[in-house]
Amino acid sequence: MNFFRGVMGGQAAGPQPSGAETIQKLCDRVASSTLLDDRRDAVRALKSLSKKYRMEVGTQAMDHLINILQTDRSDSEIVGYALDTLYNLICNDEEEEQDESEDAVSPKPKQKTVPTPDESAQKQADDLGAQFTEKFIEDPEHLTLILALLEEFDFHVRWPGVKLLTALLKNQGPQVQGVILVSPMGVSRLMDLLADSREIIRNDGLLLLQHLTKSNAAIQKIVAFENAFERLLDIITDEGSSDGGIVVEDCLLLLLNLLKNNSSNQNFFKEGSYIQRMKPWFEVGDDNAGWSAQKVTNLHLMLQLVRVLVSPVNSPGATTSCQKAMYTCGLLQQLCTILMATGVPADILTETINTVSEVIRGNQVNQDYFASVNAPSNPPRPAIVVLLMSMVNERQPFVLRCAVLYCFQCFLYKNQKGQGEIVATLLPSTIDANSISAGQLLCGGLFSADSLSNWCAAVALAHALQENLTQKEQLLRVQLATSLGKPPVSLLQQCTNILSQGSKVQTRVGLLMLLCTWISNCPIAVTHFLHNQENVPFLTAQISENLGEDERLVQGLCALLLGICIYYNDNSLENYTKEKLKHLIEKRIGKENFVEKLGFITKHELYSRAAQKPQPVFPSPEQMLFDHEFTKLVKDLEGMITKAVHKSSEDEKKEEEVKKTLEQHDNIVTQYKELIREQDAEIQKLKEQVASVSTQNEQLQTTTTQQLSQIQQHKDQYNILKLKLGKDNQSQSNSQGEISQVNGVQTEELTQLRDEVEELRKQNTLLQTQLGDKESLVNTLRSESGASDNTELLKKLEALRSQVQAQSTEISQLQTDRQDLQRRAEASMAPETVPSSDGAVDEAKVTELENRLAAQSSEIERLKGDLRSSSEARADLEQQLASATSSVAILQMEKAKLQTEVQESKKEQDDLLMLLADQDQKIHSLKQKLKDLGETVEDEDDLDARDQTDEEEDEDED
Repeated sequence: MNFFRGVMGGQAAGPQPSGAETIQKLCDRVASSTLLDDRRDAVRALKSLSKKYRMEVGTQAMDHLINILQTDRSDSEIVGYALDTLYNLICNDEEEEQDESEDAVSPKPKQKTVPTPDESAQKQADDLGAQFTEKFIEDPEHLTLILALLEEFDFHVRWPGVKLLTALLKNQGPQVQGVILVSPMGVSRLMDLLADSREIIRNDGLLLLQHLTKSNAAIQKIVAFENAFERLLDIITDEGSSDGGIVVEDCLLLLLNLLKNNSSNQNFFKEGSYIQRMKPWFEVGDDNAGWSAQKVTNLHLMLQLVRVLVSPVNSPGATTSCQKAMYTCGLLQQLCTILMATGVPADILTETINTVSEVIRGNQVNQDYFASVNAPSNPPRPAIVVLLMSMVNERQPFVLRCAVLYCFQCFLYKNQKGQGEIVATLLPSTIDANSISAGQLLCGGLFSADSLSNWCAAVALAHALQENLTQKEQLLRVQLATSLGKPPVSLLQQCTNILSQGSKVQTRVGLLMLLCTWISNCPIAVTHFLHNQENVPFLTAQISENLGEDERLVQGLCALLLGICIYYNDNSLENYTKEKLKHLIEKRIGKENFVEKLGFITKHELYSRAAQKPQPVFPSPEQMLFDHEFTKLVKDLEGMITKAVHKSSEDEKKEEEVKKTLEQHDNIVTQYKELIREQDAEIQKLKEQVASVSTQNEQLQTTTTQQLSQIQQHKDQYNILKLKLGKDNQSQSNSQGEISQVNGVQTEELTQLRDEVEELRKQNTLLQTQLGDKESLVNTLRSESGASDNTELLKKLEALRSQVQAQSTEISQLQTDRQDLQRRAEASMAPETVPSSDGAVDEAKVTELENRLAAQSSEIERLKGDLRSSSEARADLEQQLASATSSVAILQMEKAKLQTEVQESKKEQDDLLMLLADQDQKIHSLKQKLKDLGETVEDEDDLDARDQTDEEEDEDED
């Protein structure tokens, strides 16, 4: 044991071995010792030397330590020492204090606070950690072993394993992520760390998952579907939400990793109703004094989490659904409360403004709600007005002013109603002298001495005109009173006056962007601009001069403004028609020079930065030159203006002629298309009529079959009744002593006869109803097919109806006779029940009964005759049904005629298609001639695609 005393700090006689020799001996002891205690002591010694002799321990002992993890898993203590040693070798943080697992009390490892004095030494240490990490992960089974060890509940194993895996992810994240991703249940094992009852392991598990989910969408999805959102939100709630500690911050960072740029997880987060659970985070009390730094950090991350869900870079459908959910659950209302609260830190207020901006961007309902929010002032003022007051106030922080501008832009994005309300505050009929309006603040900022206020107000006013021709025309009515005793001037003229005075570059850039947005796609505004005789000479002078680098952007914007005046010119001013303006450019500037100056805009470095995202983010006020929406306008107009400037008058005339010809051909094609549509509609109607006739024909055939079967049933019933009546005649010839029995039999047969006659009456009634239905169907078919030769069928139907009515009368007569016969039979049976001993009286009664029997027999004979007449009537009905069948055949012939007409219509349609093909060939030849002349001709497919794109954009706006 003297050897271990020497290693652990004890005094030993003789010369002391070097560090490398000691480590070599310890490695031999780990590899060769058979006793577990000896191996454990050797690994503990290696752990104590792993920081001072990092290189030596790493190169000599790593394989032995990995072998210990594989062979001695049953002993948690030696496994814990081995994991701690590997962590010391791989971790690059030299200031990390490695505590013994049994003495660990801090909730999570502290980040280093003192930088390493020697940067080269630190870089060397980082390289050393990366080398050891690469050596460790050469075999993927090593990582699988670490993941298996994390299943151990023992604190001395699980905690070092979590720290080791975190260090591996820091050094070689993508490689470790790949191994964990393919490892069975690898991510699930790491998710179990969040459920550990020991906070230090749970908190370090959060750090591990943060590194695991960085820039790996597949792992992000797996973690999300392992119920990560539910667990993390529960931890945030248990820790006190925004008032919680650093654990809340770690949870929020992990949520950001899972949701940012991951549409699948965002949709899962929304569908799981987790947005509703975010509302309590932003419930800020009235007393907002003394916010801790951790609370500010937590709330800042919470606001970023909301912005991730509604970011403009997300798909429009996902953003819209999240915006709707935030308004429905009251989250937007809570954010507006923070916006108008007092005592909120400046950075939280700025981030809240940016968050509200993206929650309302492009959503009409949310924009309308934001317009209704009032600040708690006396008198109450709209929140928009209060925010604009901050934007044009040069004493406010720069980032706050940028946030307010972004909020105003998002409020007006695809919001024509809001644009109209802002412009209306500038019109003379709506100005209220007793209150401050948004329009007054914008005008004040537009003409103030602060260049940043000029730029922000100009951009904000340009967004009020974006893609809104009505408001561009309305803004031309705005008149400004410059000074006492002088007539008012228009807002358009005042902007050009400030340009000509030579103000700062930022101010002139803002005004030029406003003017370009204002007059683009608005010929009336172009006419008003050109009506001032000083504007065109000023622009040509600015473009033609050779100015410094700072002025090149202004020259490019002036060239853009002049190009818009050419492209959208309706030639209403004789002195400034398209041709005269192009001649002026060629004479004063030169076409090539003009195009070169126009290209300065897109070549500017700040142009590409502004074109990346809608939010205005600039490192300093001086670099605030371009607006995101304006970059889109420049991209659309630059090519069109270049073509318009290079076109000659003859080319324009030819183009106009070709356009007229194409329009004429388009009109012809449109007429043919309308004709074909009408014929298609007619053919469709005829097809429907044929289908209806076929259906009715089938119904008639079915009805006829049913009626034939019913007639057969009636015949069968008649034969049965006839047999029964024959039996009754035989029973009448029996002896006088059997009179009572005969009368009883006749009574039963009469009852059956009554039932049969009643059934016959019902069946004939049903037959009459069915014949009436058939008559209505025949009338319908006659009206649809237009046939005029069905008079004979109607006569037959009328005769059939009269016969059915006669038969009904006969049945009624039969029923009456049956009732008389029944009464007589009952009367004949009644005297038999009275006993008598007088023989003379009996003989008289017998004689009377015989007479009655004779009368009944005659009645029966008469009933038989009636039944024979009924069968004859049925035969007539069969003949009528046969005639109805022939009428159905006639209708089928009409159906064949209709089908013939359909075929003729198809032939006419084919002829029209041939005409269309000829017209298309002519159009193609004309387009080819245009292309030969050097003109750009859009194909019909391009036009259809553009129309479809416009329709989809309109649907998105709706």
